[in-house]
Amino acid sequence: MNASRNPPPEYALPLPDSARQALARAWLWLGLLSLVGSGMFAVLLVLSRTPVLQNLFPVADFFHVALVAHVDLSVLVWFIAIAGMLWSINSSARAMNWGWLALSLCALGVALMALAPFIGHGEPIMANYIPLLSDPVFISGLLVFGAGFTLLVLRSLALAPVLGLHFNGAGALRFGLNAAAVSAAVAILAFAWSYAAVPTSLRASAYYEILFWGGGHALQFTWTLLMLVAWIWLTSACGARVPLSPRVALLMFLLALVCVFVTPYAYLAYGVASVEHRNLLTWAMRIGGGLAILPMSLAVLVALRPASDLRDDARPLRAALLSSVVLFAVGGVIGIFISGSNVKIPAHYHGSIVGATLALMGLVYHLLPQLGYAAPVGRLARWQPVVYATGQLMHITGLVWSGGYGVQRKVAGAEQALRGSGEIAGMGLMGLGGLIAIIGGLLFVVVVIRAVRHGKRAAGR
Repeated sequence: MNASRNPPPEYALPLPDSARQALARAWLWLGLLSLVGSGMFAVLLVLSRTPVLQNLFPVADFFHVALVAHVDLSVLVWFIAIAGMLWSINSSARAMNWGWLALSLCALGVALMALAPFIGHGEPIMANYIPLLSDPVFISGLLVFGAGFTLLVLRSLALAPVLGLHFNGAGALRFGLNAAAVSAAVAILAFAWSYAAVPTSLRASAYYEILFWGGGHALQFTWTLLMLVAWIWLTSACGARVPLSPRVALLMFLLALVCVFVTPYAYLAYGVASVEHRNLLTWAMRIGGGLAILPMSLAVLVALRPASDLRDDARPLRAALLSSVVLFAVGGVIGIFISGSNVKIPAHYHGSIVGATLALMGLVYHLLPQLGYAAPVGRLARWQPVVYATGQLMHITGLVWSGGYGVQRKVAGAEQALRGSGEIAGMGLMGLGGLIAIIGGLLFVVVVIRAVRHGKRAAGR
């Protein structure tokens, strides 16, 4: 069949108006600032676990405080900020005051959480998904940030574009972004339900672990949906034909969303503190998360064109896309072989989370011209995703290596009990890879700031 008679669907959204551009830019800057802050804490975090260097730090408390700040800034704040950018582009220009209020609340919450390690004296609580400091400043910041996130999700759902029966690639992307907002709403419901149901008599570590378990699992569906949207959007932006019709792409997004609705069932069927509740949510995430990822990743790999055929501004996009797919796949494979509570667990989620982060970094590169900035080009933009992904691959390889020796997670310094050369070598590789990954993450901020400056110069001519 003649390809010219059947042009490939273009997975892209139309250029937003000036009001939505301004709001989307503000969310992007919140995400960038969160990465800068996360990188600063990550430097200290990696050094506190690296052999020889670890002895230079007051490890016992410092490591856990840095870990709390690093995780919350690099995962929770970064993903929600980029979600805010994408939902602002996807929504209408109505109720802009609510959009700016949501952003202001989130920014205030981030500021309080980032300052808490320096002005507070709370004990770090290493709860899964949302670790925190048991300090009034940090908890106040987390609550204010949560209020801003709730307002963002409610506005995104209220202003979500209505999709008809006949739609194109843009419609499929809108459905994916709408689905991400739905899963975020389920997560907020789960957090509220847990808050109402968790026994307050539990000790702090158990209380917050149960409090964040259900909503944290639901949020993983949100991040996965955003990653899948970024994958096909970037594939199309690279000039490749996505071998999925808009209807099939919509089906993939639906498959990625459907298992999130196990969450309310888990709350209705079992008590929040029960093993059955915990296990059901875990299996829903494992099964539901993989239903769409494998076919979507294969479609992306089949579609990608050789680098020699790409425009200069598409080369960073391709690098980010390939790095994302590879790293996410490695994280998924590691997850299959997890047993016990050792550093294979952070190896798994570092691969998966950073895989999703790379996809959103690539999408930021692509959207910068639509936000009034220049397109990132040049060697630094092309190599940034590769440096970031390579560092993370080294990081998680070192963790898997050390996990094979039984090195425990969420510990540092003497608590790691590194006895043999194999364990020391594995954690040394982890440290080196972590530093390279930090450099790659900060290079992303540099590339974006350069694109912003070039765009302003071009606009001023």
